[in-house]
Parts: sequence; C-alpha cells; structure tokens
Amino acid sequence: MRKNLTQKTILIIAILLVFLFGIFGIPKGLSGTALKEALLNRIHLGLDLKGGTHLILQVMVDEAVGSQTDNDAARLQTDLQQNGITVGSVTKPDAAHPETLLISGVPADRVGDARSVLNQRYGSQYDISSGENNTFTLTMKPTVVADLKKRALEQAIEVIRTRVDSLGVSEPVIQEYNLGAYQILVELPGVDDPARVRDVIQSTARLELHLVEGGPWPDEQAALQALGGSVPYDSVLMHAIPGAAGPDSNESVYEIKRVPEVAGTDIRDAQPGRNPNTNEPQVVFYLTAAAGNHFADFTTANKGKPLCIVLDNKIREVANIHDTIRDEGTISGGGITEQYAKDLAMLLRTGALPASIHYLNESVVGPSLGADSIRQGVLASVVGMLAVMIFLLIYYRGAGINADLALFLNLVILLGFMGFTHSVLTLPGIAGVILTIGMGVDSNVLIFERIREELRAGKSASASVDQGFAHAWTTIVDTHVTTIVSAAILFIFGTGPVRGFAVTLTFGLLANLFTAVFVSRVIFDAHLNKKRPGEPISI
Repeated sequence: MRKNLTQKTILIIAILLVFLFGIFGIPKGLSGTALKEALLNRIHLGLDLKGGTHLILQVMVDEAVGSQTDNDAARLQTDLQQNGITVGSVTKPDAAHPETLLISGVPADRVGDARSVLNQRYGSQYDISSGENNTFTLTMKPTVVADLKKRALEQAIEVIRTRVDSLGVSEPVIQEYNLGAYQILVELPGVDDPARVRDVIQSTARLELHLVEGGPWPDEQAALQALGGSVPYDSVLMHAIPGAAGPDSNESVYEIKRVPEVAGTDIRDAQPGRNPNTNEPQVVFYLTAAAGNHFADFTTANKGKPLCIVLDNKIREVANIHDTIRDEGTISGGGITEQYAKDLAMLLRTGALPASIHYLNESVVGPSLGADSIRQGVLASVVGMLAVMIFLLIYYRGAGINADLALFLNLVILLGFMGFTHSVLTLPGIAGVILTIGMGVDSNVLIFERIREELRAGKSASASVDQGFAHAWTTIVDTHVTTIVSAAILFIFGTGPVRGFAVTLTFGLLANLFTAVFVSRVIFDAHLNKKRPGEPISI
C-alpha cells in the first residue's frame, strides 16, 4: 500500500512540474518581471485584454457569382461561334440576379443546334429554357450558386488570414461570423491602426493582363462613337490611370479583350524592387509554370500588339509586345511609392479576394482598457479562490487543506494546458477559470459530504473514504460530462470570446476530474496511513 502511494505521489509531483513548465517554459530568471514575460510568451492575451482591432466584414458573394457568369458569357459566345452559330448578344437581363444569362438573336434555323451545344457544355451548371424570338435563358442552378458563394467566403477568409499574417499580428482570430450570412469576424490583438488594416484587407488586388484591341479615347462616349455605338461581345471598355501609356499620358479609355490572358491565380510570387533605369519603385511579379508557357505562346503570336496590365479594374500600364515574355513582368510608373510597392507585392502574393468586402462593424480596444480588464479579472480570480479556500478550511477543517491543494493543482494544470496549446486568454476565459474553481469546489463538497454520511453511519474512517469516493464518482462524471458537452456547443457555434470561455472551461473540467478524484484520494490515503486504526479524521 505504501509503495503504491509513493508511486502515485511521484506521479502527481511529475504532473505538477510538467504543467508548471507549460505555464512558464524556461524563464530567463525568477524575478516577477521574468516570470510574467515567460507566462505571456506561453499564454497569449486576447483582444479584450491586450487591446486591438475588432472587425465584422461582409463578403459580397454575389460579385463572385457575377464574375463567374461574366466568364461563362464570354466562353458561351465563343463556343457557339466555333459551332457555326452567330448570335446577337449574350447579356445579363437583371443586375439584381447575376446568375442569369440571356442569349438573343439565335438564327431560327440553328435553334436546335444551339440548344444541343448549351445542354452539352453548360447543362450541368445552368437550367436552360427557350423563349420568344429565338432566345435562351440560362439560370445558374441553386446548388452551383450556393457552392460559389461558400467558396467565395472560404477563399476570402484564407486571403485575409494570409494578409494579416504578413502584417506580423500575433494570434489573430479570423473566422466565419455565424451571426450573419457570409460574414467574417476579424480580431487583431495589439493592432490599433485600423486604417492600414482596412487598406490591406479590403483591397482586391486583382491583377490581369489583357490584349488591347483599341484606343486610347478621352472618354467612353468617344470610344462608343469610334466603335459604331456598341462594344464587341468579347471586349470591354476600361479606364486607364494617368501615366499608364507614358509619363505624359492623361486618363483615357481603352477597348480590351474581356477574358484576360493572365489572371491573379496565375501569379506565384511578387516582390517590391526598383527600376534599374530610373530607380523608381516597382513591383516584379512571377507567373506559374503553366501560365508562363501560355503567356510565352501568346506574346510570340502577338508581337507588336499592345498589352495592358489591369489592377482592380483600372489599367495601370499599356505597352507593345516587343519580344516573347514567359514568366516575369513588372508594374511601375503611375506614381508608385515605396510603401505602395511593398503593399501591392504582398497583396499579389496572397492572391485576390474573390469579391469585395464591406465593413459592417469596426471598433478599437485601447491597451489601457485591456490592462484594466486584466487587473480586474485577476483580482476577481484571486479573491474568489481565496474566499473558497478559506471557506473550505473553516467548514471541512483538516480535509479543507486537502481540497485547497487539489484546487491549486487544478489551476496549475488548467494554465499549463493553455500554455502547451498557446491558447488565447480572453476576459470570458478568465470567467471560465473562475467557474472552474467553483466546479472544483462542487466536486470536493460531493465527496466530503458523502464521507461524512458514511462516518455518521458508524463506518471507520478508511471505509468512509472508500465509500465516499466510490459513490460520488458517478455524480461527478455526470456533471462534468454534461458541462463539457455544453462547452463544446459554445465552441462550435460561438465566436472568439465565447470560444475562449468554452476552451478554459473544458480544460478546467478535465483537470478537475483528475484533481478531485485522484489527487484528493491520494492525499486522504497518505493522511490515513499516519493514523492508528479507529482514529477519526478531521472533516
């Protein structure tokens, strides 16, 4: 019995040391400042404790659907032409419903052939119906629309996470905001400059290379007049910034191919640099192998023709193709500053957002408010724990020491868990710690009251302790499991602070199962070993 007790004691001490390491790691000293620094390196503070920026963003997912149907409209007319079917136009009849395309002007003798082409190539994604005057209406299937919107949200979250990581933010929270449709919650501890965050997150940075078909013209009216009143189906009109076609060029309008030769997803890297001739800031981008091969073939076949770089639906540069270009290009001129070049390179590396972002809520928590929350939270925890420990000592006398030791070890294990997992401690997380202390007391009360009942029934101290732990065990497990299930639901469906509460509560409950049942029992057994048979215990 004594040998078994020694092994259990060694196990408890070993666990205590392991979780103390989880809390502090290897501190640089034993002073209060060194221990505090070691603690904060292991357990990070959340937004409400450290201060920072809190954002709720709305992803305009309809734009992702509209972008897909734009590409499909261009491909659709090309596919029909390749089958010898020339149609009048492919348009979107209702701006409020970007998932709908209308094909007009289908030759009467080719309606059947057109339907066959549409069913074969677009039937899996669109519901196709014919109308009056030889028209077809293509409506994207609801399942396809839902999938596009979901992927747009997921891609936006990944792009924002990559961009935030590039800002060097520690422990950011970037996740779907379950209280709204297609919304994102962003919490950035330690960031108190929301203007730069907004610029970095919200910028679409959609880089594309298009073949220039005509222009420049001073405005869209002049462009339409030159084109005979309408833009060809496979082209679009786009504005160029001043300086795009040369240092002295003004803002102008060009006709460019609708479908780009290179899109943002074709870029594998981008770096800021300086023009070797003028020493002005520029951005150098590099294409993937497949895009580089395609671009080499394209530039070889179109030497002498103008090519433009489009960034966020604005033409930034226009230049003629003089030689084969494979996998490297530059963006320069147009008043690019050094900071803009750095930010643009980062945005191109992280990829373009699939749709624009609207800010629904933006708030900044100051560091002073966070520090005040820490002081009040720690004070509440310390006062609460001391009050509970004093109560246990008064009410359960000698056994209260047992409960207090178990509570202390419970807190060490909880903080050690958080240190090992580098969890983020929030104000609700501190509330979870306090609630864990209460649950620990509840477990000890169940055990101690059961032991008292057995003692009143005339059983010996040893038998009362055995029966007390045996009968209380089932109740303790039931209460802890139900609470852990509730915490799991909070974690799955909650947002940042609520998840912080759920995490600390779950860790604390798991630690409490160990301390209240195993540690407390070992302490009782060690105490009983020192007593003579029949001698009472203080409880």
